[in-house]
Amino acid sequence: MKLSVMNTQQNIEDRLWDYIDGISSSEEKTVIDNLLESNAAWRDKYRELLEVHQLMNSSELEEPSLRFTKNVMEDIAKYHIAPATKTYINKKIIWGIGGFFIAMIIGFLIYGFGQINWSTPGDTKLPINLDKIDFNKIDFNKIFNNTYMNIFMMINVVLALVLLDRYLTNRKNKIKEA
Repeated sequence: MKLSVMNTQQNIEDRLWDYIDGISSSEEKTVIDNLLESNAAWRDKYRELLEVHQLMNSSELEEPSLRFTKNVMEDIAKYHIAPATKTYINKKIIWGIGGFFIAMIIGFLIYGFGQINWSTPGDTKLPINLDKIDFNKIDFNKIFNNTYMNIFMMINVVLALVLLDRYLTNRKNKIKEA
């Protein structure tokens, strides 16, 4: 109900603005003239819009001074602009983070290889035939059953994703600069 009333109000305003601006057709002008004589709501809206129209025509719009742009630029120049990221990001910290990840990966590999039972006899023929290996017999529980190992893996995954995000962001910024 409210939507139809709003659409009607908007329609009235649109038709009255066209009438006030003089862009209505002659048939539309006669219809609006009849509505203005017979309908109080149309008359009130017409007076309101005519008053707004007269105010707009009588007042002069303020123009900015000729030095406006220069004044704005001078005000901006007063403030200290942040330096580019290359100047305040310490590359040693980035290398340290990368070294930390490499150390974690190496530690994980050493731990994994330490869990392997090397005394079990195996086939020494090379190259290894993957058809003869039964992957269902491999027991991964010896490696991944430790709670600390699971926590270690989760932390490494999160840190690796953060590092990847930073790398891709830097790469995207370099592409934008070029």
